[in-house]
This record gives sequence, C-alpha cells and structure tokens, in this order.
Amino acid sequence: MEKDMQPYLTKAEVLIEALPYIQRFNRKIIVIKYGGSAMMSEELKKSVIADAVLLKLVGFKPIIVHGGGKEISRWVGKVGMEARFINGLRVTDEPTMEIVEMVLNKVNKSLVQMVEELGVRAVGISGKDGGLLKVRKKYSDGQDIGFVGEITEVNPKILYDLLEKDFLPIVCPVGMDGDFNTYNINADDAACEIAKAVKAEKLAFLTDIEGVYKDPRDPSTLISELGIDEARALIDSGFIGGGMLPKLNNCIEAIEKGVSRVHILDGRILHCLLLEIFTNKGIGTAILGHDESRYYYDVTE
Repeated sequence: MEKDMQPYLTKAEVLIEALPYIQRFNRKIIVIKYGGSAMMSEELKKSVIADAVLLKLVGFKPIIVHGGGKEISRWVGKVGMEARFINGLRVTDEPTMEIVEMVLNKVNKSLVQMVEELGVRAVGISGKDGGLLKVRKKYSDGQDIGFVGEITEVNPKILYDLLEKDFLPIVCPVGMDGDFNTYNINADDAACEIAKAVKAEKLAFLTDIEGVYKDPRDPSTLISELGIDEARALIDSGFIGGGMLPKLNNCIEAIEKGVSRVHILDGRILHCLLLEIFTNKGIGTAILGHDESRYYYDVTE
C-alpha cells in the first residue's frame, strides 16, 4: 500500500517545498522575458505559458515581455529581404520595421490566446500603448542602425491598471519617440526597464544557455547564485562575452534600481520557471542584491 502511495507522496512533498515560496512571493510582481528557442517549439511554448499561468493562479503578478527575433528573421526572408546586423543589432529600416511590428503583434496575440485557453485573462500590448515605452534613436558605435530604440522612460500605469483588474499583461517591445515614430526595442532591455519601473520582486530571463558560467567553455562551472559584486568581478575578469555581457549588465542595473533578484534560465528546459522559483535547488543562475539569499527555506527543518 505504502509503495502504491509513493508517487502521490512525492507530489505532496513537491507542493510542500513550493509552499514557502508561494507565501513569500504572494501578490508580488515577476517580469518574465520570453524569447530564444523557447519561442520556436510548440512544446516549450506551452510549457512557458503554463508556468506563467500557474504563477498567476497561486498569487504572483506575472508580466511577460517577449521577443521574436528568429520569427522576424524568418519573415524578412519570406518576403525576399535580407536581414542585416551591425555589432549583433538588427539594422531596422522602414520596410523592416513594418515586418517587425507585424510579426511581434502576431506573436503577442498568439501568446494571449494560449493564456486565455488555460483560463486566465490576458491582454497583449506594445510599448506604444498608454505611453508605456518612450525611446530615442539608438546608435551602435556611432553607426546608424535605423529604427532601433533606446528606452528613455517607462510609464507603467497601464501595467498597474491591468494587474489591478486581474489581467496578465503580455508586452511586445515596440515603442515611440517624441515625434511618435515607431522603434524596435531589444526585448532584454525592455524587460529590464519594465522590471525596474514596477519594482519587480523577480526578473527572469529565458535564454538558450543554462545560466552564467565561470568559464563558458566548461559547462561544469555553472554558477547557481551570484551577488552583484561577484557579477561585476566576473565581467571584469573578461570571461563573460557575447550576448551574456549585456544581459549580465542588465541584471546588475535592475538590482541596483530595486529588483530583488534576477534569474537567468535555460528556456529549453520544460517548466524551467517553476523549477527555479519553487524549488530549493533551482536550475539556473540567480543574481541577488546585497541582502538577498536564494535559499530561504531548509526542507529538513
């Protein structure tokens, strides 16, 4: 009999392990930056959305900020245009900007649909709505890269209004400048600035790697948790490069501006958000403020 009950007891233990985290973060805002390979697989997409819906139903206040770079590149190719990049940033001329906005809105509404199918009310918006994201033209080492925006101001009122009415906001990273021109925004930057503006308890980046490594060439050097001083030292050491460098700088800046903790997760792992947030072990890298510690609870107590 006891053997037959073991699978159910294991489930109960998982729920008990999650309980302190649910209590700790009840009614707290968590910003989820969703992009990369996790957007290209239907199974992973459903997993991420199911995680966000569960977070909502157990009392969190999630905000999803999504990208769509791979889908944009696919559509640029479909219409016979060639994607151009300068220093890793997409050159966005006027025709490309039209495609960017079309694709991001398509992605946005598909995510809304998936959330609604799971019984939670969602609203998809862009940074244009309610003046959420104001930008200025961004340059890359002095080079003009077209309609790419750098965020100058976040007006989170529309997000607070949606959260108050029990909606799950889903944001696509498009904004306007002072002359009401439309600009594409890096989704990592948008998530970071939104998290700072709403003083989010957590900011989670879903990426295509397991987390932050001491040595990127050695997977065994994955760092489970990192203070911001250690994160700076890691950057100064010269080991951090590529796309992780701006991401880590975003993490540090977010924590300095009031976000309690930032998680860098492998979005290719099913239910990575739940594993990181609701278990003592976690699976990615947590970057913490000076007074924060990931391991709040000892399940042996």
